[in-house]
Amino acid sequence: MPKGSNVPVPTTALRVELGWRSGPGVPDTDASALLLVGGKVRSDADFIFYNQPQHSSGAIRHEGKRDAGGQVTDTLIVDLTRVEPAIETVVLVASADGGTFAQVPGLYIEVKDAGRGTVAARFDSAGATVETAFVLGEFYRRQGAWKFRAVGQGYSSGLEGLATDYGITVDEPQHNAPSAPPVTPVRPATVPPPVPAAPPVSRPAPPAPPAPVQLTKVTLTKASPSVSLTKQGGTSGAMRVNLNWQVRKQFSGWGSKRGRAVALHADLDLDLCALFELNDGSKGVVQALGNTFGSLHQPPYIHLDGDDRTGALASGENLTINLDHKQAFRRILVFVTIYEGARSFADLHATVTLHPQFGAPIEFSLDECTVPSPVCALALITNTGQDLVVQREARYLVPDRGVSMQRAVDHAYGWGMNWTPGRK
Repeated sequence: MPKGSNVPVPTTALRVELGWRSGPGVPDTDASALLLVGGKVRSDADFIFYNQPQHSSGAIRHEGKRDAGGQVTDTLIVDLTRVEPAIETVVLVASADGGTFAQVPGLYIEVKDAGRGTVAARFDSAGATVETAFVLGEFYRRQGAWKFRAVGQGYSSGLEGLATDYGITVDEPQHNAPSAPPVTPVRPATVPPPVPAAPPVSRPAPPAPPAPVQLTKVTLTKASPSVSLTKQGGTSGAMRVNLNWQVRKQFSGWGSKRGRAVALHADLDLDLCALFELNDGSKGVVQALGNTFGSLHQPPYIHLDGDDRTGALASGENLTINLDHKQAFRRILVFVTIYEGARSFADLHATVTLHPQFGAPIEFSLDECTVPSPVCALALITNTGQDLVVQREARYLVPDRGVSMQRAVDHAYGWGMNWTPGRK
């Protein structure tokens, strides 16, 4: 589509992909959406992005990134039938983190029918210079139907400047206020005795204003694989560890890709797990296998929230870690196993996000799997005594014949536990 053109789109669920080519010096790029009435959001809740991934109406969900051999996409799922009648426009935005769009090659936006996979619209953006945020396209109502318009409007003020223009209240860094000039004391004048005040009238306190939107995040990469939770201010409260995944191709039977044997089915079931070692020397595992879901308010202070057998849910699979008991932890290894539906992680694309209750979210994607691995170590959280550090592992393991996936992780990281067969 040329810039400024428009095209009708189906009102079924749509998959909106922002894509670009990764490489050395290419900044990370993020997709977001704003729901507008009269050109502005009604509240900060109408801004959908990595820190606020789903609209309350269910109309828009930020699904996350995947990297397929250097071609990166960040995806929004849009259901136009669930967009509230008051909303006139849904603006689709790309923002660059740590650079400008002149450094982002092959930037495009593509609108697909989520069910059929057919392309309804595509706009390739070119000629960027100093822009750090782009309105690539928008959905808008016209005579009772929805259309998509290719916009291509850039901002040099980043996602913060763009969001502010649309009425979002963005959290700003605090600066030290200048000190007030000294005040010369004044001798108080003689005044008559005060008249007794009337008893105060009790009035309800006004509601507290909503917290401003936090645009900060941390992305772990091979070049920068670790982050301090202590420096991020994220060492208390509940920290949710989320795993979401996608299957590039789904089919029954055996096939091959680059010499790798794969068998992928629609009933793929991945299990998020955690090995823990506490400072009192106790060790264990939290996982769905054997119904060892853990506990949040007593040792090990880790709880597996559920068992998602599809990966298609907005929630994915989640572990929650109670950082109010961080002094009890020595180390925690978060890993994922394939319970059924595939023999290896080939053709699976997974994103891991840690959501501390306080502090910026931490995210990373898994590398492409090139070995017949059914288990992947995701992240290692270590308490050094002075610091709580998150280390991106993204390490695929291949168990020896007759060795369970859990035991393979144990051996790789020296946990030293005894294992017995378990089942769900």
